Amino acid sequence: MVGVELKQERPLLPVEDSLLELARLADTAGLEVVGQTIQRLDRPDSATFIGSGKVEEVKILIEELPAGVVIFDEELSPRHQRELEKLFGEEIKVIDRTALILDIFAQHAQTREGKLQVELAQLEYRVPRLTRMWTHLARQAGGRVGGMGGGVGLRGPGETQLETDRREIGRRISTIKDQLENVRAHRERHRAKRQQTELQVVAIVGYTNAGKSTLLNKLSDADVLSADMLFATLDPTTRKVDMPGGRELLFTDTVGFIQKLPTDIVAAFRATLEEITQADLLLHVVDATHPNAAAQVESVEDTLAELEVDHLPMVVALNKVDLLPPGVNPLDLFDLPFAVVPVSAVTGQGIEELLVAIDAAMVRYLEPLQVLLPYKRGDLLSMMYERGQVDGEEHTQEGVIVYGRLPKRLIPYFEPYMRDHKTLKE
Repeated sequence: MVGVELKQERPLLPVEDSLLELARLADTAGLEVVGQTIQRLDRPDSATFIGSGKVEEVKILIEELPAGVVIFDEELSPRHQRELEKLFGEEIKVIDRTALILDIFAQHAQTREGKLQVELAQLEYRVPRLTRMWTHLARQAGGRVGGMGGGVGLRGPGETQLETDRREIGRRISTIKDQLENVRAHRERHRAKRQQTELQVVAIVGYTNAGKSTLLNKLSDADVLSADMLFATLDPTTRKVDMPGGRELLFTDTVGFIQKLPTDIVAAFRATLEEITQADLLLHVVDATHPNAAAQVESVEDTLAELEVDHLPMVVALNKVDLLPPGVNPLDLFDLPFAVVPVSAVTGQGIEELLVAIDAAMVRYLEPLQVLLPYKRGDLLSMMYERGQVDGEEHTQEGVIVYGRLPKRLIPYFEPYMRDHKTLKE
């Protein structure tokens, strides 16, 4: 592994800690890490990213250890990869952090949507890097291909294999985008149907391996895959949870975030991340035992801002508190402007308190209203109790006067019964 610290940048993690995370990524991808090196630079070398001296050092390490793959903790340009593979030898594979993450995504995607998203991200990553795949070839079709003439619609003489591949990949990218758009439309229909039930949605977000899937399993008795590895789950999972106040909420587990996650990967997972943008509340799960937990929180907040959902109400679950040393109060470790609840998704510690905090946060963001409901509209009274908060009610000859709060999107159902405000108590 090769880590680089650029003096003009302010990274989220120190280069040593970032390499520890890279080692976990490599392990998740099935690679064995045999060594690492770090270089501090003013700016990347235009040809090889690292300096010539460090290149020679890495070459020696490759021979001594020995190693077959070199992973850079930064995103390499196509030229950097091409030059480094020339210098290290064609038998040595040079990859960067982005390629490693995409490989993990490819291993863990289970649904059709997840697989399409991964393939799209991989293809878009590879297009500008096609050149190095054909440096050992100079394939040209010549005047005729397979005995056929140039003809209308064919490039004719001089078409290279590189151009053919680039066009094929372009077609495949277009096809995948069309398929993902269909999946997105299906998801939108499913979401619209779900919203007709008027259940509010809590999106579970957090740094990868913070314990989001384990927490969803504990909250809902779900069977979502959870494992002590990075990006164990990619595909969103939604489960219904009974809240202490008697209401039901939908909890959706989403793909974990990580520092240095390129924007094109975020874009490729747009459909998955739309579950976050449509949520009523965010449940941010934090690994309270991680030495870089504060930096992980900042990374998640940056990604949420990129998705333009940082305005949503949030509750923070400080997870894995059962693993903290005795006497350590997790609330002393963080200063966050949200409701913060220490929990253990494994032992169940703090789960009831977390649900109460989520319920309270939901109520705070409900719209207040007063209505006079006819007795025949028992369905609306039930909706008030199930989907909102009833603060009081009074029975009259005309119907039931109800004082309470509801999600903003439900207010239109009650507007016909808000006209008699003069008869309502202040």
